[in-house]
Amino acid sequence: MATSIDSTSIQIGGEIRYKMQIEADAAEVVVFPEGQTFAPLEVIESFKTDTTRNGNKLSLIKEYALTQFDSGRYTIPRQKIMIGNQTVFSDSLQVQVRDVLVDTTKQKMYQIKPLVEVDATRGFWDRFGTFITYFILGLIVITIIVFIIYFSRKKKQKKALNELPPYEKAILALKQIDESHLLEQDSHKEYYSKLSDTARKYIDDEVYDHAMESTTDELIARLDHEIKYGSLNLDTNTIKELKAVLKTADMAKFANSKPDVITAKADRNVIEKVINETKDAIPEPTEEELLADEEYRRNKAEKKRIRLIAFGSIAGVILLMITLLIFILIKGFDTVKDSILGHPTKELAEGEWMSSAYGSPPVTVATPEVLIRNQYQLTEEQKQQLRGNETFVYGSLIGNFYINVSTVNYKEPTEINLNEIVEGVVGYFESQGAKNISVKDEEYETLGGAEGIKVFGTMEVMNPVSKKNQKNEYEMLNFAENGGFQQVIVVYDKEDRYATDVAKRIINSVELKSAE
Repeated sequence: MATSIDSTSIQIGGEIRYKMQIEADAAEVVVFPEGQTFAPLEVIESFKTDTTRNGNKLSLIKEYALTQFDSGRYTIPRQKIMIGNQTVFSDSLQVQVRDVLVDTTKQKMYQIKPLVEVDATRGFWDRFGTFITYFILGLIVITIIVFIIYFSRKKKQKKALNELPPYEKAILALKQIDESHLLEQDSHKEYYSKLSDTARKYIDDEVYDHAMESTTDELIARLDHEIKYGSLNLDTNTIKELKAVLKTADMAKFANSKPDVITAKADRNVIEKVINETKDAIPEPTEEELLADEEYRRNKAEKKRIRLIAFGSIAGVILLMITLLIFILIKGFDTVKDSILGHPTKELAEGEWMSSAYGSPPVTVATPEVLIRNQYQLTEEQKQQLRGNETFVYGSLIGNFYINVSTVNYKEPTEINLNEIVEGVVGYFESQGAKNISVKDEEYETLGGAEGIKVFGTMEVMNPVSKKNQKNEYEMLNFAENGGFQQVIVVYDKEDRYATDVAKRIINSVELKSAE
């Protein structure tokens, strides 16, 4: 199998003819690659296969038209071809994509156009949209807080009322009926409903625990039974007065009867008299009843405590969700998520950085973590040429971030061709398992004046954990200072939104002692 291209150097957008020539048996099926398998180059056209028969052999020629719209040095990756049950691979090829040079001496120049005034007025939403958004969010938060406070106070008032002893609760209810002015408002039905419920509730708590759902006749019969068997020391006339008031209340509730005001107030006094006399008529509780009541109160207090904890927890969760929602609306979901759950590269960016000198000749670089020396064994040939070869690393190519600082110190003065170093970039990354590597290079000078070559581009590496291809970007600085060679490599995940700033900060901090 033979692989060739018609040119190793094209201008941006130019066309490369990529040719594969294969000889196979006439009975074998040959499958050529299809689709965008030539990345980082793009396939413009896949031509029909040219087939020539020579006896039982076939000679097949397959051509592709490729291009690239960004300058730099690129590697056309190896291509897989199926010949029957056998799989063969083509060679990888290097291609240079050049910028289009513009001859400014022949290009016609024009005068710079004058400034033109534009209408600087903005729409209502452009001017006030942010303010309105924050104002609405503020109103929502305030409304929620007011509702929480309001319902919390009502619940506290209701709890305080329920915690009162039955007698104090009944007297307080009568006082609230007096202050309601229901008779002046001609609300006899509601007045007698509250009056009847007050009496029934007190009897329900102290005498008969089904007083609220019993009819008037059933309730009076129960009270007579309690009196008869000595459980309640109440006068029969009091029972008759209570029965009369409850009958009047039934008429007011169900037959729209409206007794006069004097009668209504007298009935109110009867209810108070019944409550007072019932309180005095109830026998003192026995020791067993007191113990049972104490156990009941403890259980009730425990249930109340559990309810308070549950309510507090729910209120806390709601408040936390509202706060998170506000921060998400203002800062964005990703920022809030990374602040709460953490992000490895964000932690690198916001952590404490340190500046250190590595290797000999020394390279000074600022990093978020101290680089670890990587032990490297020199071959016998290298020992003859080198004083030392030191490498310091952090992370790995398949992680979020990778830093590598290497220095080589020669025994004898050695001329270093940095362009040859650039050629070896692809081979280095391929040895680490990288694919689809794009290579660009440019001259580089540090802030201190050290000159070198910067190599940069993209690559793909297989993440062994997720089994997915990870798209990485890389930057590599190469220097030949003090008779040695210095190299700084930074590789980071292209999809990591924090990594670009971290990489830029590291690259900008690189300095060599010879540049001082």
